[in-house]
Amino acid sequence: MKAEVKKIIELMSKNFVAHPWHGVEIGEKAPAIVNAYIEIVPSDSIKYEIDKESGLIMVDRPQKLSNHMPCMYGFLPKTLCDQSVAEFANSKTNRTDITGDMDPLDICVLSEREFSHVNILCEAKVIGGFRMIDGGEADDKIIAVLKGDQAYGLIEDISEMPKLVIDRVRHFFLTYKDLDGGAKNVEVTHVYGKEEAFEVIKRATMDYTNKYGNMSENLAEALLSAVSAK
Repeated sequence: MKAEVKKIIELMSKNFVAHPWHGVEIGEKAPAIVNAYIEIVPSDSIKYEIDKESGLIMVDRPQKLSNHMPCMYGFLPKTLCDQSVAEFANSKTNRTDITGDMDPLDICVLSEREFSHVNILCEAKVIGGFRMIDGGEADDKIIAVLKGDQAYGLIEDISEMPKLVIDRVRHFFLTYKDLDGGAKNVEVTHVYGKEEAFEVIKRATMDYTNKYGNMSENLAEALLSAVSAK
């Protein structure tokens, strides 16, 4: 029976589009090389984000300011910013009040190449991150470079990236809520290197597993339970 269930799951994975958050793996070489699901590209004048229930890209709002996202932006599959991520943020900032934002871990992917649309997966090399606190919630932004990128592909750590490039990304996240009056609640407490970024990714993966478990195993158990109930 277990072999039959495994076959059913395999057939389902080939016949249905995977949910970008729950149905895609973060990557065999994570946390160094990760699969990034892209929700926004620099040319977008609309802020898109994933609908958590369906996995479809939805319109969040038009961008209100003239500055656009300075990089490809999205999230890491099968990650969640919950208790473990929040504990790490608290320990690094000497605070006790930071909580997780209960969203997948965000990622900014830098590349010299322009992407024309969203709803894509790309492999990215993690080089660091921002410790961003938004309204008292941990909202880390992992910084990565597109794998194989001709301009940035050889960069190994955020310290090697031109400062103006990092400053531009940082400035965007500190100002994009200005017209909503939310900028005063947003702060970037640290810009950190790849080793610390690896730890954030590991913790976000742990938080996801603690909340959702293994989706394939969950599906197998549900199928076996349904068959046994007949």
